[in-house]
Amino acid sequence: MELIAEKVRKTIRGVDILRDVDLTLEGGTIYGFVGRNGSGKTMLFRALSGLMRLTEGSVTLDGKRLHRDFAVLPSLGIVLEHVGLYPGLTGPENLRYLARLTGKAGAAEIQNALCRVGLDPGDKRTYRKYSLGMKQRLAIAQAVMERPDVIMLDEPTNGLDDDGVAKIRALILEERDRGAIVLLASHNQEDIRLLSDRLFRLEAGRVEGPQ
Repeated sequence: MELIAEKVRKTIRGVDILRDVDLTLEGGTIYGFVGRNGSGKTMLFRALSGLMRLTEGSVTLDGKRLHRDFAVLPSLGIVLEHVGLYPGLTGPENLRYLARLTGKAGAAEIQNALCRVGLDPGDKRTYRKYSLGMKQRLAIAQAVMERPDVIMLDEPTNGLDDDGVAKIRALILEERDRGAIVLLASHNQEDIRLLSDRLFRLEAGRVEGPQ
């Protein structure tokens, strides 16, 4: 499995947010992306996933082109900032609602995803009553419950206690070993050091590396 970006550029109001991005990403690999705030990490994930249209260039997955053969990557798990889940539903109810949109995950997959991130499938609290760490765990659970081919995680250990960090790091390694393409952006240098198989640096919208 290969996700390839060629000469990707994104311009917003005359400013290049991404410039001349060339990447070849393969299954069974964790790719770490580092850079200062505003360097383009989140925009890169949006561009590669299909959540944002490109100004120039192309993104292909196994030879099929994004925005031509499919609108977004067809097997994608993603966590970006401001994950929007339903505040009046419990964690399991949120996942069941999302699973119905694609039909790829059933009750067993949902329960497994919750357990993997350290959440109780029987917890009756609604999402609005979750702590920041619990919300982050649920966001990760929704990203992996369908066993996607491509996983993009922006600051995956944000707000987590030590137990949560350990569980999410183990989960990320398990997803790599399953064969997924995993993209990871984090300000936590230990996350990057422990998890990344290949490391890229973003500077003013340009991707430098691997390092």
